[in-house]
Amino acid sequence: MTIQVIVLNGGSSSGKSGIVRCLQAVLPDPWLAAAIDSLIEAMPASLQESASGFDVAADGVVSIGAEFRTLEAAWREGVAAMARAGARVIVDDVFLGGAESQQRWRRALGGLDVLWVGVRCAGEVAAGREIARGDRAPGMAASQADAVHRGVVYDLEVDTTHTESLECARAVAARIG
Repeated sequence: MTIQVIVLNGGSSSGKSGIVRCLQAVLPDPWLAAAIDSLIEAMPASLQESASGFDVAADGVVSIGAEFRTLEAAWREGVAAMARAGARVIVDDVFLGGAESQQRWRRALGGLDVLWVGVRCAGEVAAGREIARGDRAPGMAASQADAVHRGVVYDLEVDTTHTESLECARAVAARIG
């Protein structure tokens, strides 16, 4: 089996983006990064902070609307199409719906060889990173730390609470072969 897609799932500020950059550096072949944050940034302003789009409450709880779901489904299919066309892709996502989110990815990535990676981080550590970043609503990291993993099945889990991104990336790369 030749892995075509690596899916990293973890809460906000868990360290996924750092692991992606390290994976791109340590893996022998080129891999594209596809991050949920990039999708959100690509959306029109009218869908940000909107009931039909993507909204983050003052306490960090994220609400997703119908228009966001439509665009997100198209994005997933686009990521899958890139992999089917020969690109290797690392997905950086936050499974707000837990197992249901993984099922949506499984449908889109059907027929592709996928490595499912859980990126865990203790809520209090992720919350500290969230504060240091300054670009996230307070409470988002803590509320997502465990919730995004509920019912999700992984091939590998890494924990960035006390482990650097590079070491986590090397563990993932070892599974690629």
